[in-house]
Amino acid sequence: MHQPAGNASRQQYTLLMVSIALAMFMTSLDGTIVNIALPTISTIFDLPSTTVSWVATAYLLVLTGSILVFGKVADRIGFKTVFLAGFAVFTAGSFFCGFFPEVFDSFGMLIASRVLQAIGGAMIAAIAPALVAAFLPMKMKGKAMGVVTTFAAFGTAAGPILGGILTQYLSWNWIFYINVPVGAAAILLGSYAIPAGVTASGTPSPFDRLGAVLIFAGLGSLIYAVSQGSALGWTDPTILAALAAAVIALGYLVLHERRTADPLLDFRLFSNRNFLYVNLMLALAYFLMGGVNYLLPFFLELVKGFDPSTSGLVLTALSFAMMASGFLSGMLINRVGNRRLCIAGALVISAGYLMFRFFSAESTIYYISGALAAVGFGLGLMLSPGTNMVMNMAPRDRQGMVSSLISVERTGPITLGISFISMIFVQAMLTVASHRHVTTSSPAEIRIDVLATGFDLVFVAVFAVSLAVVALAFLSRDEVHADNREEETFEAAAAGA
Repeated sequence: MHQPAGNASRQQYTLLMVSIALAMFMTSLDGTIVNIALPTISTIFDLPSTTVSWVATAYLLVLTGSILVFGKVADRIGFKTVFLAGFAVFTAGSFFCGFFPEVFDSFGMLIASRVLQAIGGAMIAAIAPALVAAFLPMKMKGKAMGVVTTFAAFGTAAGPILGGILTQYLSWNWIFYINVPVGAAAILLGSYAIPAGVTASGTPSPFDRLGAVLIFAGLGSLIYAVSQGSALGWTDPTILAALAAAVIALGYLVLHERRTADPLLDFRLFSNRNFLYVNLMLALAYFLMGGVNYLLPFFLELVKGFDPSTSGLVLTALSFAMMASGFLSGMLINRVGNRRLCIAGALVISAGYLMFRFFSAESTIYYISGALAAVGFGLGLMLSPGTNMVMNMAPRDRQGMVSSLISVERTGPITLGISFISMIFVQAMLTVASHRHVTTSSPAEIRIDVLATGFDLVFVAVFAVSLAVVALAFLSRDEVHADNREEETFEAAAAGA
């Protein structure tokens, strides 16, 4: 492998890492900063909470449904083109979200702007991991993945805090305007630091339009069903229709993609058991994280009696621990290896979820924060090397595809985890309450011990799933595709562009 030639090349490596880190920060920040302003937006537009929730739902539907499409587009036209275009669209969409709804006094303009923002977010999220795999040398990949994980965790942690400050002291519009200067800086950095790359040679096969429609329809229907199921009821005809559409579209997608010469998602990659194990490990880790992050505020406020601000501070223990271990894992990947870090991280995650099993009304804030910190620390240790393992197993002409798959495995399972965990909690609490003859009471009168028992049953389920994450980590192994053994250096990529 060639080494960087001089300070200029090293500077470009650093700026490339900063560009990728800003991408992860923006997409992670936007995933959490908006929710805290939804009550304010509801009041301003005089809309019920079910309608205002579409500010978050519309973004999630479009983001998840289109990530895989843009991953394939990037493999055909180049990572730099899609990445910079994504930042431009995301930044413009962010400005429109803050500006047009107020100028035209239209909630519809906000939803339309969120859709545009989501398209840009999908372009960014699809490419960020691929940039690390394609343009950084092996000795820097571990550190880069650690930096990416750290900035993603920082964005997640900073979202609620920053969103609350901006909404309270400026206005709700500023939760979107905050993306504009960050996006502009990322575009300038990326234009300089990212090589144009080498696109596929020869005449490309026709773009898989049917696959794109099936992916968007299948994932979009699934995300809609799981995000709205609790509100509308799982037996609601709309939810049942969405679930049926998801099953039909995703089922036909698998059949279609296996027959297509140049698929959007090459399911043949999953014939490699190691590739399957690591992807399942990452998906389950995000699944649990999404569900627990959604449910814990209810535990802290209903069982512990904390106020919302205290609950928010306690929950940041997970994100800040994840930041610290993400940086640590980046430094250790080359010394320890991806698999060992994944195993260590999975064990720490499972230990943290085991601590959840002993949560009660008497649990101290230090014990709860410690359990959250353990989960966050384990996630930081595992996610960076896990992502690195997946990208290393992908052939060079599938880097964009696999990068987008990793992003879908983050956004989709988090949403599924929220729905699954909340469904278990409600059902567990109703079952316990019916045995204790309190179902005739109003929600405010339900006794604390019934709530606590409902949480107990959920935490048992969470710990059981975490054991599957541990098993998958042990089954995984470090594996590098032949395309990635003789790596292209930054200078070679730039010269061949």
